[in-house]
Amino acid sequence: MMHTRIPGWKRKGNKIEKIFIFESFLKALDFVNKVGALAEGAGHHPDIHIFDYKNVKLTLTTHELEMVTEKDFVLAEKVNELQPQG
Repeated sequence: MMHTRIPGWKRKGNKIEKIFIFESFLKALDFVNKVGALAEGAGHHPDIHIFDYKNVKLTLTTHELEMVTEKDFVLAEKVNELQPQG
């Protein structure tokens, strides 16, 4: 069953995306490396964009199908677990 809502993630056409804001560039970079390892393990890779030195925008889509699938929602949930709430 496909998830309809994962905290902080927004549907944008055939993608879901979320912006994460950190205290510093190094914390943003550490997060990106953790996401990279998680994505590699899942065999499902997001588009990652670091901007304004401490903000990270992740975009998920199932590229071969050009749509959001269960794989995107599962990875989004796992990424949310990396990011402390609050």
